[in-house]
Amino acid sequence: MKAYLELMRAGNCAMAAFAGLIGVLIAYNILSSASPYVSLSLFDTSLIFAVVFLVTGAGNGLNDYFDIEIDKVNKPSRPIPSGKISLKSALYFSLLLFITGIALAFLVNPLCGIIALFNSIVLIFYAQSLKRTPFFGNASVGYLTGSTFLFGGAVFGMSGLQALLVLFFLATLATIAREIVKDVEDIEGDKKDGARTLPILVGAKKASYVAAAFGFTAMLASPVPYMQSILNEKYLFVVGIADIFFLVAVYQILGKKDAARSSKMFKFAMLFALISFIVGA
Repeated sequence: MKAYLELMRAGNCAMAAFAGLIGVLIAYNILSSASPYVSLSLFDTSLIFAVVFLVTGAGNGLNDYFDIEIDKVNKPSRPIPSGKISLKSALYFSLLLFITGIALAFLVNPLCGIIALFNSIVLIFYAQSLKRTPFFGNASVGYLTGSTFLFGGAVFGMSGLQALLVLFFLATLATIAREIVKDVEDIEGDKKDGARTLPILVGAKKASYVAAAFGFTAMLASPVPYMQSILNEKYLFVVGIADIFFLVAVYQILGKKDAARSSKMFKFAMLFALISFIVGA
C-alpha cells in the first residue's frame, strides 16, 4: 500500500484535492452572498475531494508508467524503477483510479463529470506524449492544476465556474513557471529519453527566463481577487508571503542557476498562495 501511495504521490493528491475544496468554499461564499437559495451538501463536498485525489493520483501513476526510462536516470528510487511495483500493475492501478474518479464526478452533476473526464484525457495524453513536447506539456499541467478550482466551483454549475476564473488563471500561471523550472532540473535525463522539452529546445537559460516571466506575471496579478472582491484583505497579507517566495524562486533560477532550489521555492509559494485563498475566503 505504501508503494502505491508513493506512486500516486499522495501528498500532491491531497494538496490538489484540498484546492478543489477551497474552490467549493470560495464559490459558495460568492454565490450565497448574492442568493439565499444556494446550498451545499457534505456529500458533494466529499465527492469533490475524492475525485480530485483519485484522478490526480491516476495521472501521477500513469506518468511514472510512461517515464520509466527517464526515472531510471532522474529518480531511480521511485516505485517502478526500484521494482516495488511492476509496470503492468502500475498501469491497471492508474486506469482503475481514473474510472472510479470519473464515475464519482458524475454523481455530483454532469458538469463535474465532464470536467473529470476531460481532465483524465488530458492527463493520459500528457503522460503519453505532451510531457515531451516544448511548453505544451507545461501548459497542460498548468491547466490541470488551475482546473481543480474550477472543478470545485462546478458543484454550483456554470455560475460557480465563472466565479473562480481568476483563481484558475493565477494557479495556471504559477504552475507553468514551476513546471518549466522542473524541466530545467531534469534536462539531462530528458535528453537521454529523447524528450523535446522547452529547456532542450531553446536552452536552459532562455527557458529560465520564460519561467521567471510566468512567475512574475502570477505575482503581479495576485491582488486581482481582492480588487474584484472575491477575497478579503487577509488574502493580501498571506499572498504577499507567497509573492516573496516567488521572488526567491526567480532569483534561484536566474541568479544562482539552481533549478532544484527554485522548484522548491515555487512549491512553497504555491502552498502559501493556497493558504491565502483559504484565509481570504
